[in-house]
Amino acid sequence: MPENPRLKITDVRSVPFKEYRTIGVMEPAWDPGRSRPADFGAASFVEVHTDQGLTGIGPAVDDRLIPDVKEYLLGQDPFDIERHAHVLRYYAWGAAYHGTAGVDIALWDLIGKATGQPLYKLWGGDKDKVVPYASMILLSSPEERAEMALRLMEEGWKAIKIRIHHATMAEDIRTVEMARDAVGDGMTITVDANQAESNGTWQPGIQWDYQRAADTALVMQDLGVYWLEEPLRGFEFDQLAQLNASVRMPIAGGEGLTGLHDFFRACQQNVYDILQPEVLVLHGLTAMRKVGTLAEFHGKQIVPHNGGGNLGVIAHLHLVASWRHAPFLEILHDPPIGDYMQGFSIMKNPPIVDSDGLISVPQGPGLGVEIDHDLIKT
Repeated sequence: MPENPRLKITDVRSVPFKEYRTIGVMEPAWDPGRSRPADFGAASFVEVHTDQGLTGIGPAVDDRLIPDVKEYLLGQDPFDIERHAHVLRYYAWGAAYHGTAGVDIALWDLIGKATGQPLYKLWGGDKDKVVPYASMILLSSPEERAEMALRLMEEGWKAIKIRIHHATMAEDIRTVEMARDAVGDGMTITVDANQAESNGTWQPGIQWDYQRAADTALVMQDLGVYWLEEPLRGFEFDQLAQLNASVRMPIAGGEGLTGLHDFFRACQQNVYDILQPEVLVLHGLTAMRKVGTLAEFHGKQIVPHNGGGNLGVIAHLHLVASWRHAPFLEILHDPPIGDYMQGFSIMKNPPIVDSDGLISVPQGPGLGVEIDHDLIKT
Protein backbone atom coordinates (compact mmCIF):
# COMPACT_ATOMS: atom_id res chain seq x y z
CA MET A 1 0.00 0.00 0.00
CA PRO A 2 1.60 3.33 -1.03
CA GLU A 3 2.43 5.87 1.65
CA ASN A 4 0.17 8.86 2.03
CA PRO A 5 1.74 11.90 0.38
CA ARG A 6 3.05 14.53 2.73
CA LEU A 7 0.78 17.38 3.68
CA LYS A 8 1.45 20.59 1.81
CA ILE A 9 0.40 24.01 3.03
CA THR A 10 -1.71 25.79 0.41
CA ASP A 11 -2.92 28.94 2.19
CA VAL A 12 -2.70 30.99 5.36
CA ARG A 13 -5.65 33.27 6.13
CA SER A 14 -6.65 35.76 8.77
CA VAL A 15 -10.39 35.21 9.22
CA PRO A 16 -12.45 38.05 10.75
CA PHE A 17 -15.46 37.54 12.94
CA LYS A 18 -18.63 39.54 12.62
CA GLU A 19 -18.81 42.74 14.59
CA TYR A 20 -18.46 41.54 18.15
CA ARG A 21 -20.25 43.43 20.86
CA THR A 22 -18.90 45.25 23.84
CA ILE A 23 -20.64 44.07 26.99
CA GLY A 24 -19.11 46.49 29.47
CA VAL A 25 -15.91 48.19 30.55
CA MET A 26 -13.28 47.13 33.06
CA GLU A 27 -10.20 48.84 34.45
CA PRO A 28 -7.54 46.10 34.52
CA ALA A 29 -5.37 46.05 37.61
CA TRP A 30 -2.27 46.12 35.42
CA ASP A 31 -3.38 49.32 33.65
CA PRO A 32 -4.97 51.54 36.32
CA GLY A 33 -6.68 54.69 35.16
CA ARG A 34 -7.65 53.30 31.75
CA SER A 35 -10.98 51.58 31.26
CA ARG A 36 -11.09 49.02 28.48
CA PRO A 37 -14.08 47.48 26.72
CA ALA A 38 -14.79 43.88 27.60
CA ASP A 39 -15.72 42.15 24.37
CA PHE A 40 -17.84 39.13 23.57
CA GLY A 41 -15.83 36.96 21.20
CA ALA A 42 -12.70 38.01 19.29
CA ALA A 43 -11.75 40.08 16.26
CA SER A 44 -10.29 37.26 14.15
CA PHE A 45 -8.42 33.96 14.07
CA VAL A 46 -5.91 32.38 11.69
CA GLU A 47 -6.32 29.35 9.43
CA VAL A 48 -3.59 27.26 7.81
CA HIS A 49 -4.93 25.18 4.89
CA THR A 50 -3.45 22.07 3.26
CA ASP A 51 -3.81 20.15 0.02
CA GLN A 52 -5.51 17.25 1.82
CA GLY A 53 -8.40 19.30 3.16
CA LEU A 54 -7.12 19.64 6.71
CA THR A 55 -7.18 23.10 8.25
CA GLY A 56 -5.38 24.22 11.40
CA ILE A 57 -6.64 27.09 13.55
CA GLY A 58 -4.92 29.48 15.91
CA PRO A 59 -5.35 32.85 17.65
CA ALA A 60 -5.34 36.10 15.71
CA VAL A 61 -2.23 37.24 13.82
CA ASP A 62 -1.52 40.79 12.69
CA ASP A 63 -2.81 40.96 9.11
CA ARG A 64 0.38 42.74 8.05
CA LEU A 65 2.39 39.61 8.81
CA ILE A 66 0.32 37.26 6.65
CA PRO A 67 2.14 38.00 3.32
CA ASP A 68 5.53 37.17 4.88
CA VAL A 69 4.10 34.05 6.52
CA LYS A 70 2.65 32.87 3.21
CA GLU A 71 5.85 33.59 1.32
CA TYR A 72 7.67 31.09 3.48
CA LEU A 73 4.99 28.51 4.40
CA LEU A 74 3.18 27.88 1.10
CA GLY A 75 4.23 24.53 -0.28
CA GLN A 76 5.81 23.47 3.02
CA ASP A 77 5.05 20.40 5.15
CA PRO A 78 3.48 21.48 8.47
CA PHE A 79 5.32 18.65 10.25
CA ASP A 80 8.62 20.53 9.74
CA ILE A 81 7.54 22.73 12.61
CA GLU A 82 10.94 23.17 14.26
CA ARG A 83 12.28 24.82 11.13
CA HIS A 84 9.10 26.83 10.60
CA ALA A 85 9.26 28.22 14.16
CA HIS A 86 12.82 29.49 13.68
CA VAL A 87 12.20 30.97 10.23
CA LEU A 88 8.97 32.71 11.22
CA ARG A 89 10.67 34.12 14.31
CA TYR A 90 13.24 35.68 11.98
CA TYR A 91 11.07 36.91 9.10
CA ALA A 92 7.67 37.54 10.73
CA TRP A 93 8.38 38.31 14.36
CA GLY A 94 5.52 40.70 15.14
CA ALA A 95 4.54 42.19 18.49
CA ALA A 96 3.59 40.14 21.52
CA TYR A 97 -0.06 39.02 21.34
CA HIS A 98 -0.19 39.98 17.63
CA GLY A 99 2.75 37.97 16.24
CA THR A 100 2.94 34.57 14.61
CA ALA A 101 2.07 32.50 17.70
CA GLY A 102 -1.30 31.87 16.07
CA VAL A 103 0.42 30.33 13.05
CA ASP A 104 2.58 28.05 15.19
CA ILE A 105 -0.50 26.95 17.15
CA ALA A 106 -2.38 26.33 13.89
CA LEU A 107 0.51 24.18 12.62
CA TRP A 108 0.38 22.07 15.77
CA ASP A 109 -3.41 21.84 15.37
CA LEU A 110 -2.78 20.50 11.86
CA ILE A 111 -0.28 17.93 13.14
CA GLY A 112 -2.80 16.72 15.69
CA LYS A 113 -5.51 16.46 13.05
CA ALA A 114 -3.21 14.62 10.64
CA THR A 115 -2.31 12.07 13.32
CA GLY A 116 -5.80 11.87 14.82
CA GLN A 117 -4.56 12.80 18.30
CA PRO A 118 -5.35 15.61 20.74
CA LEU A 119 -2.20 17.62 21.31
CA TYR A 120 -1.71 16.65 24.93
CA LYS A 121 -1.74 12.96 23.93
CA LEU A 122 0.62 13.64 21.05
CA TRP A 123 3.01 15.14 23.62
CA GLY A 124 2.69 12.17 25.98
CA GLY A 125 0.27 13.66 28.50
CA ASP A 126 -2.12 11.60 30.62
CA LYS A 127 -4.22 14.22 32.43
CA ASP A 128 -7.74 14.30 31.00
CA LYS A 129 -8.68 17.13 33.38
CA VAL A 130 -6.70 19.96 34.91
CA VAL A 131 -7.26 22.48 37.71
CA PRO A 132 -7.98 26.01 36.45
CA TYR A 133 -7.64 29.05 38.63
CA ALA A 134 -9.86 32.11 38.33
CA SER A 135 -7.50 34.98 37.57
CA MET A 136 -9.00 38.27 38.68
CA ILE A 137 -8.87 41.29 36.37
CA LEU A 138 -9.85 44.13 38.69
CA LEU A 139 -7.90 45.65 41.55
CA SER A 140 -10.99 45.59 43.69
CA SER A 141 -11.84 46.33 47.31
CA PRO A 142 -11.02 43.78 50.02
CA GLU A 143 -14.73 43.25 50.68
CA GLU A 144 -15.57 42.59 47.03
CA ARG A 145 -12.63 40.21 46.52
CA ALA A 146 -13.59 38.23 49.62
CA GLU A 147 -17.18 37.99 48.36
CA MET A 148 -15.93 36.93 44.91
CA ALA A 149 -13.62 34.27 46.33
CA LEU A 150 -16.46 32.76 48.39
CA ARG A 151 -18.85 32.80 45.43
CA LEU A 152 -16.32 31.11 43.14
CA MET A 153 -15.53 28.47 45.76
CA GLU A 154 -19.23 27.71 46.10
CA GLU A 155 -19.40 27.29 42.31
CA GLY A 156 -16.62 24.69 42.52
CA TRP A 157 -13.49 26.69 41.65
CA LYS A 158 -10.48 25.39 43.55
CA ALA A 159 -8.11 28.35 43.15
CA ILE A 160 -8.13 32.12 42.67
CA LYS A 161 -5.54 34.79 41.87
CA ILE A 162 -5.99 38.18 43.51
CA ARG A 163 -4.30 41.40 42.36
CA ILE A 164 -2.53 43.17 45.23
CA HIS A 165 -0.94 46.49 44.33
CA HIS A 166 -3.18 48.98 46.07
CA ALA A 167 -1.93 52.38 47.16
CA THR A 168 -0.89 50.92 50.51
CA MET A 169 0.51 47.61 51.63
CA ALA A 170 -2.09 47.56 54.41
CA GLU A 171 -4.89 47.39 51.85
CA ASP A 172 -3.12 44.60 49.98
CA ILE A 173 -2.84 42.60 53.19
CA ARG A 174 -6.45 43.26 54.17
CA THR A 175 -7.62 42.07 50.74
CA VAL A 176 -5.90 38.71 51.11
CA GLU A 177 -6.80 38.37 54.80
CA MET A 178 -10.47 38.86 54.04
CA ALA A 179 -10.38 36.41 51.14
CA ARG A 180 -8.63 33.83 53.33
CA ASP A 181 -11.18 34.34 56.12
CA ALA A 182 -13.99 33.89 53.58
CA VAL A 183 -12.77 30.62 52.05
CA GLY A 184 -10.68 29.14 54.87
CA ASP A 185 -8.64 26.24 53.58
CA GLY A 186 -11.20 25.47 50.88
CA MET A 187 -9.46 27.37 48.12
CA THR A 188 -5.89 27.93 46.93
CA ILE A 189 -5.07 31.65 46.90
CA THR A 190 -2.32 33.13 44.74
CA VAL A 191 -1.50 36.82 44.41
CA ASP A 192 -0.12 39.00 41.62
CA ALA A 193 1.70 42.29 42.18
CA ASN A 194 1.84 43.08 38.44
CA GLN A 195 5.22 44.79 38.75
CA ALA A 196 6.70 43.39 35.52
CA GLU A 197 4.30 44.87 32.98
CA SER A 198 7.00 47.12 31.50
CA ASN A 199 10.45 46.35 30.10
CA GLY A 200 11.47 49.86 31.16
CA THR A 201 11.56 51.66 34.47
CA TRP A 202 8.01 53.08 34.44
CA GLN A 203 4.55 51.61 34.41
CA PRO A 204 1.16 52.86 35.56
CA GLY A 205 0.11 52.36 39.14
CA ILE A 206 2.06 51.79 42.32
CA GLN A 207 5.65 50.67 41.78
CA TRP A 208 7.13 48.47 44.47
CA ASP A 209 10.68 48.66 45.74
CA TYR A 210 12.54 45.69 47.17
CA GLN A 211 11.48 46.45 50.73
CA ARG A 212 7.77 46.45 49.92
CA ALA A 213 8.17 43.25 47.91
CA ALA A 214 10.06 41.53 50.75
CA ASP A 215 7.65 42.71 53.47
CA THR A 216 4.64 41.68 51.39
CA ALA A 217 6.12 38.28 50.65
CA LEU A 218 6.56 37.46 54.34
CA VAL A 219 2.96 38.40 55.15
CA MET A 220 1.58 36.48 52.17
CA GLN A 221 3.60 33.46 53.22
CA ASP A 222 2.06 33.60 56.72
CA LEU A 223 -1.42 33.80 55.10
CA GLY A 224 -0.80 30.55 53.22
CA VAL A 225 -0.62 32.11 49.77
CA TYR A 226 0.55 29.59 47.17
CA TRP A 227 2.72 32.06 45.22
CA LEU A 228 3.58 35.74 44.88
CA GLU A 229 3.74 36.75 41.22
CA GLU A 230 5.86 39.47 39.57
CA PRO A 231 6.78 41.35 42.78
CA LEU A 232 9.54 43.35 41.01
CA ARG A 233 10.34 44.48 37.50
CA GLY A 234 10.94 41.55 35.21
CA PHE A 235 14.57 42.33 34.39
CA GLU A 236 15.68 42.68 38.03
CA PHE A 237 16.91 39.09 38.17
CA ASP A 238 19.41 39.67 40.99
CA GLN A 239 16.86 41.21 43.35
CA LEU A 240 14.21 38.64 42.40
CA ALA A 241 16.66 35.81 43.14
CA GLN A 242 17.48 37.42 46.51
CA LEU A 243 13.78 37.68 47.34
CA ASN A 244 13.13 34.12 46.20
CA ALA A 245 15.89 32.84 48.47
CA SER A 246 14.49 34.71 51.47
CA VAL A 247 11.02 33.08 51.61
CA ARG A 248 9.57 29.58 51.55
CA MET A 249 6.59 30.65 49.45
CA PRO A 250 7.27 30.34 45.69
CA ILE A 251 7.96 33.46 43.67
CA ALA A 252 6.39 33.24 40.20
CA GLY A 253 6.84 35.13 36.94
CA GLY A 254 8.11 35.26 33.41
CA GLU A 255 5.06 36.29 31.36
CA GLY A 256 7.05 39.04 29.63
CA LEU A 257 10.16 36.98 28.84
CA THR A 258 10.48 36.62 25.07
CA GLY A 259 13.01 33.86 24.52
CA LEU A 260 14.31 30.52 25.76
CA HIS A 261 17.56 32.23 26.78
CA ASP A 262 15.63 34.45 29.23
CA PHE A 263 14.12 31.43 30.96
CA PHE A 264 17.49 29.66 30.98
CA ARG A 265 19.01 32.63 32.85
CA ALA A 266 16.04 32.78 35.21
CA CYS A 267 16.50 29.10 36.07
CA GLN A 268 20.25 29.41 36.43
CA GLN A 269 19.88 32.32 38.86
CA ASN A 270 16.91 30.74 40.68
CA VAL A 271 14.82 33.84 39.98
CA TYR A 272 11.46 32.03 40.09
CA ASP A 273 10.19 28.78 41.56
CA ILE A 274 7.23 28.85 39.16
CA LEU A 275 7.76 29.78 35.52
CA GLN A 276 4.90 31.53 33.72
CA PRO A 277 5.65 31.67 29.99
CA GLU A 278 3.00 33.06 27.63
CA VAL A 279 2.39 31.37 24.27
CA LEU A 280 1.48 34.68 22.61
CA VAL A 281 4.72 36.31 23.81
CA LEU A 282 7.03 33.39 23.02
CA HIS A 283 5.41 33.17 19.56
CA GLY A 284 4.13 29.66 19.80
CA LEU A 285 3.83 26.21 21.32
CA THR A 286 7.15 25.08 19.87
CA ALA A 287 9.05 27.43 22.18
CA MET A 288 6.67 26.88 25.10
CA ARG A 289 7.34 23.15 25.15
CA LYS A 290 11.07 23.82 25.47
CA VAL A 291 10.47 26.07 28.47
CA GLY A 292 8.52 23.19 30.01
CA THR A 293 11.51 20.88 29.61
CA LEU A 294 13.81 23.55 31.03
CA ALA A 295 11.55 23.95 34.06
CA GLU A 296 11.44 20.20 34.68
CA PHE A 297 15.25 19.92 34.44
CA HIS A 298 15.68 22.66 37.05
CA GLY A 299 12.99 21.32 39.39
CA LYS A 300 10.58 24.20 38.74
CA GLN A 301 6.82 24.20 38.37
CA ILE A 302 5.31 25.79 35.28
CA VAL A 303 1.96 27.60 35.02
CA PRO A 304 1.40 29.31 31.63
CA HIS A 305 0.22 32.92 31.63
CA ASN A 306 -3.39 33.52 30.48
CA GLY A 307 -3.15 32.85 26.70
CA GLY A 308 -5.22 35.78 25.48
CA GLY A 309 -8.65 34.51 26.42
CA ASN A 310 -9.60 32.14 23.57
CA LEU A 311 -7.63 29.66 21.43
CA GLY A 312 -4.41 30.49 23.25
CA VAL A 313 -6.01 29.25 26.49
CA ILE A 314 -6.92 25.98 24.75
CA ALA A 315 -3.29 25.63 23.66
CA HIS A 316 -2.21 26.19 27.27
CA LEU A 317 -4.77 23.62 28.44
CA HIS A 318 -3.10 20.95 26.31
CA LEU A 319 0.34 21.96 27.57
CA VAL A 320 -0.72 21.76 31.23
CA ALA A 321 -2.28 18.35 30.58
CA SER A 322 1.01 17.14 29.09
CA TRP A 323 3.28 18.42 31.90
CA ARG A 324 3.49 16.58 35.22
CA HIS A 325 5.00 19.69 36.87
CA ALA A 326 2.13 22.03 35.86
CA PRO A 327 -0.35 22.26 38.77
CA PHE A 328 -2.75 24.89 37.37
CA LEU A 329 -4.19 26.52 34.24
CA GLU A 330 -4.73 30.28 34.32
CA ILE A 331 -8.12 31.47 33.11
CA LEU A 332 -9.00 35.16 33.24
CA HIS A 333 -12.36 35.02 35.01
CA ASP A 334 -13.76 38.03 36.86
CA PRO A 335 -17.53 37.80 36.34
CA PRO A 336 -19.90 39.06 35.27
CA ILE A 337 -18.22 41.29 32.68
CA GLY A 338 -14.92 39.42 32.77
CA ASP A 339 -16.44 35.93 32.54
CA TYR A 340 -14.09 33.50 30.72
CA MET A 341 -16.95 32.32 28.51
CA GLN A 342 -16.85 35.65 26.65
CA GLY A 343 -13.59 34.66 24.99
CA PHE A 344 -14.62 31.01 24.65
CA SER A 345 -17.77 32.10 22.78
CA ILE A 346 -15.97 31.84 19.42
CA MET A 347 -15.95 28.03 19.78
CA LYS A 348 -18.81 25.63 19.04
CA ASN A 349 -17.65 23.20 21.73
CA PRO A 350 -15.68 25.11 24.36
CA PRO A 351 -14.53 23.28 27.49
CA ILE A 352 -16.12 24.55 30.69
CA VAL A 353 -15.13 24.56 34.35
CA ASP A 354 -17.32 21.93 36.00
CA SER A 355 -18.88 21.86 39.46
CA ASP A 356 -15.79 20.02 40.78
CA GLY A 357 -13.59 22.92 39.72
CA LEU A 358 -11.94 20.99 36.89
CA ILE A 359 -11.77 21.60 33.14
CA SER A 360 -11.70 18.68 30.72
CA VAL A 361 -9.14 18.61 27.95
CA PRO A 362 -10.80 18.46 24.50
CA GLN A 363 -10.50 14.94 23.09
CA GLY A 364 -10.77 15.80 19.40
CA PRO A 365 -7.63 15.85 17.26
CA GLY A 366 -5.31 18.84 17.52
CA LEU A 367 -6.71 21.57 19.75
CA GLY A 368 -9.96 19.63 19.76
CA VAL A 369 -12.23 22.66 19.40
CA GLU A 370 -14.12 24.10 16.45
CA ILE A 371 -14.82 27.69 15.51
CA ASP A 372 -18.48 28.68 15.44
CA HIS A 373 -18.74 29.50 11.76
CA ASP A 374 -21.99 31.39 12.27
CA LEU A 375 -19.85 34.11 13.84
CA ILE A 376 -17.50 34.49 10.86
CA LYS A 377 -17.80 37.58 8.72
CA THR A 378 -18.69 36.63 5.13
